[in-house]
Amino acid sequence: MTRVAIFLLWLLHFLPLALLTPVGHGVGWLIYALVGERRRVALTNLRLCFPSWQESERKRVARRHFEAFGRSVIEHGILWWSSKQRVRRLIRIEGLEHWQAVAGRPVIWLAPHFVGLDMGGIRLGSEYRVVSVYSRQKDPAFDAVLYHGRTRFVMPELFSRQDGIRPVVRAIRHGLPFYYLPDMDFGNRDSIFVPFFGVRAATITALPRIARMAGAVVVPAVTRQLPGASGYLLKFYPAWTDFPSDDIEADTRRMNEFIEQRVMEMPEQYFWLHKRFKTRPAGEEKFY
Repeated sequence: MTRVAIFLLWLLHFLPLALLTPVGHGVGWLIYALVGERRRVALTNLRLCFPSWQESERKRVARRHFEAFGRSVIEHGILWWSSKQRVRRLIRIEGLEHWQAVAGRPVIWLAPHFVGLDMGGIRLGSEYRVVSVYSRQKDPAFDAVLYHGRTRFVMPELFSRQDGIRPVVRAIRHGLPFYYLPDMDFGNRDSIFVPFFGVRAATITALPRIARMAGAVVVPAVTRQLPGASGYLLKFYPAWTDFPSDDIEADTRRMNEFIEQRVMEMPEQYFWLHKRFKTRPAGEEKFY
């Protein structure tokens, strides 16, 4: 089944973006309709994060999220098999001056989990050598395609999550920007509970720890999916000042607050399919 899906993505990548977009929306609708578990996860997340919204509004945002997610899945074929020129046309970059302003310093690109996450990462990887962390996929065919997509232009420095942070820190110190995805629930290890939209969320503290160990500055890099056939926009934000501080909990809160601000700008594009609140403090009931 995986190989069939990969073959279909390969066939579809030849289509213009104006045709891929509605195909992706249709795929998203099918996932919303047929994959009840993920639909329930998304709606649970939205209820927790936006308790003041009407249920109809949460369902509307959930449906739009599945559409955006389906579109990003279909458009991965462009990332994996199209020319560098087409990838660069698909994803524009804005705010590059914020990175250039700290040129010469070790840098962490803070990249939260929006549907355009891979678009931004591969777009940057088409021009610059970067360092990133990945998780091996259980399916060998899917793992091979993902690896190909991430390494087909400028070969990055890739580390498995099981390698820990020390090799990442060394690569950052050697001048490679770190494209870092910090906002998923990886359990209690290396995590603390800090609010995310008012809900205590197990949040890894690696961003301030890596920044301190590498002497790195944090420059957020958020990718937005644009309407219709306009593609994607990767936006750099100003480098954070006074980070890290001496308070790792405050630093982790700051990261979550920044992500909350971006979510409010495009709530349908945040990765609501993930069980963000899976790990609970002792004694609390499970949400999922």
